[in-house]
Amino acid sequence: MALGAATGGLPRIVLVIGVAGSGKSTVGRLLAERLDWAYRDADEFHSEADRAKMAAGRPLTDSDRRPWLEAIGAWMDRTIAAGGQAVVTCSALKRDYRNGLLAGRPEVLLVYLHGSRELLESRLAARDGHFFPADLLDSQLAVLQEPEPDEHPLVVEIDQPPEAVVAAVLSLMPGESAVGTPPAESPGPTGATWRLVRGEQSAVVVQLGGALREYVVNGRPLLDGFSAGSAITGGRGQLLVPWPNRVGDGRYRFDGRSLQLPLTEVEKSNAIHGLLRWTLWRLLARTEDSVLLGTTLCPQPGYPFLLDVRVEYRLGPDGLSTAVHATNTGTEPAPYGVGQHPYLTIGTDLVDSAVLTVPARYLLRTDDRGLPDGWEAVDGTPYDFRTARPIVELRLDTAFTGLDRSPDGRATVRLAHPSGRHGVDLWLGEGTRWVQVYTGDTLPEAAERRRAVAVEPMSCPPDAFRSGTDLTVLRPGATHVLRWGLSPWGYS
Repeated sequence: MALGAATGGLPRIVLVIGVAGSGKSTVGRLLAERLDWAYRDADEFHSEADRAKMAAGRPLTDSDRRPWLEAIGAWMDRTIAAGGQAVVTCSALKRDYRNGLLAGRPEVLLVYLHGSRELLESRLAARDGHFFPADLLDSQLAVLQEPEPDEHPLVVEIDQPPEAVVAAVLSLMPGESAVGTPPAESPGPTGATWRLVRGEQSAVVVQLGGALREYVVNGRPLLDGFSAGSAITGGRGQLLVPWPNRVGDGRYRFDGRSLQLPLTEVEKSNAIHGLLRWTLWRLLARTEDSVLLGTTLCPQPGYPFLLDVRVEYRLGPDGLSTAVHATNTGTEPAPYGVGQHPYLTIGTDLVDSAVLTVPARYLLRTDDRGLPDGWEAVDGTPYDFRTARPIVELRLDTAFTGLDRSPDGRATVRLAHPSGRHGVDLWLGEGTRWVQVYTGDTLPEAAERRRAVAVEPMSCPPDAFRSGTDLTVLRPGATHVLRWGLSPWGYS
């Protein structure tokens, strides 16, 4: 269903930008169809000489591009003056190029399609009959200046079907409200609730903290989460931003300043699991099998930094994937770490009989406050789970690193049923240097102890704000990404 050009609050022009292979043309056309607007591709404004030059493998110079950009700008002005609305796609890789298209045109909205180099390369390699050779990607990436916050871009990841990209753009556009997407379930103590469905899989995400409440495959729950109408306990499914685990005494030094965080694990005098667990996140995009939520971490005592944080959950053919993006939208560097706290279950009453695999070569020793007390190799210790074995009575609240990864860059923690017939893999992708494994022995409610295994992807270890170990320093405008997911097996 088209939205119609009379829809209030919308821009006059949507400028979709990105490097070759980002899907600008496909997304632009689909977006124009959904809005019932005109569509133009910036390639149409190239001269024949420019086309021949690119086809010969020679990148255009700024002198080549100047009349091209001027032609696009003139077309925008004519469209706006005539009261029309349109979508136009253009690479616009440099800030100067975008300034020429955006300056003096407040009616133009910028949309940036972002993707990894590997994804872009694979898309270009699959092209047939396009005049842009794949080997020019290097030249585009070399000159790319990603949009900065003052350009007010809508940034959308391209590692999803074009229809989902368009849904994300529509939901982020001024005057839009998650157009054509399924509604949220009624709010409860954890705010609005969104159910994702794909085939035999379903997942539930809540507004409070952007937490993952449940993940079910063929009717069998693979997460020990929390029920509708219940509060979140034990950190279940919560996002841990801007640090995972603990900061001893809540006190740390950064960039010459001494900073004090609120003590949220009072009995041990620690600040635990970040600042966003009890924040209501906002809906940014929604499809049947995905949801994108976001929030702003504002400067505050103990953390005087400004971050834009987003999380996307998506059901795919291989399971559930999660991506957490944090961008420093402030004016000074910020210390940053991130993690998440899902509890895995494979249907046993207790975790003792569950078979665990953790592909890690090192563990972090901790004291009775849960703070680091040194590293050691797992060799010869009860914590060596590189070969699958039952947990038995071992109490785990242990951070592991030195992760062995497959050629695709992922490390996989596996929890298997003692029968060996089914289980769930938690894969650790981009941004995950550590994983915490916790058997729940110290949870306040006795009935919750050892009934599931928390497997927590983390970018850094406990107390990284004080030790600096694997701590990310986010420069202004920089973005950190953490990716992890769940792959069930044996449930068909």
